[in-house]
Amino acid sequence: MPVSRKLIVTVAVLAVLAAAGGAWWHFNGKPAPVETAQAATDPGYVITPRDRTLGNPKAKVVLIEYAAPVCPHCAHFNEDVVPQLKKEYVDTGKVLYVFRVFPLHPEDGAVEKLARCLPKEKYFPFMDQIFKNQSKWSSGYGVTDVRGALLQQAAMQGMSEPQFDACLADSKEDAEINKVAQDGQDRYRISGTPTVIINGQPQPGVAHWEDLKPLIEAALAR
Repeated sequence: MPVSRKLIVTVAVLAVLAAAGGAWWHFNGKPAPVETAQAATDPGYVITPRDRTLGNPKAKVVLIEYAAPVCPHCAHFNEDVVPQLKKEYVDTGKVLYVFRVFPLHPEDGAVEKLARCLPKEKYFPFMDQIFKNQSKWSSGYGVTDVRGALLQQAAMQGMSEPQFDACLADSKEDAEINKVAQDGQDRYRISGTPTVIINGQPQPGVAHWEDLKPLIEAALAR
């Protein structure tokens, strides 16, 4: 999903989700060149304890995906590309997969907050559920009661309504979400989602498995 305008989010998140507070990151809508300058000793990425990852931490290839839960293209990537990636490269120890939320809408921040309020082992199952059920909770599909719809999604992972409200009301997480998004923009000049980074280098236009697989193979061969 391309990003082309600033987001008016503070009021919207209060109106739509009722319990969520804080200011979400505002994308400036100014794409820049995707190539990044790297020193010989700089891998072009930093993996932090906050990151949610799958696979071998010592894998030769580190693949970072920046995605937005409301993004239909990201849902397609999750459905058609990630399972192949996991089967062929992550589960075999060749690739470390890192997933980061790049919020395009207040709902993206809310989903990320909910995912992180769940036990760590439920993070990826919840995100997978969110992508697969995108049409049931996203305002982009005409859902008017987004809060109620997200509460339903969270309940499927065992979250109660008081836990849900407390999670969205915790403003400390807002700054962390903003920081991840800002770092992604500063490092990689992200202009849309999903954005794939392989060993520190942005890979524009990667939307299908046939696009991604040769890039991984080339990285493994280096």
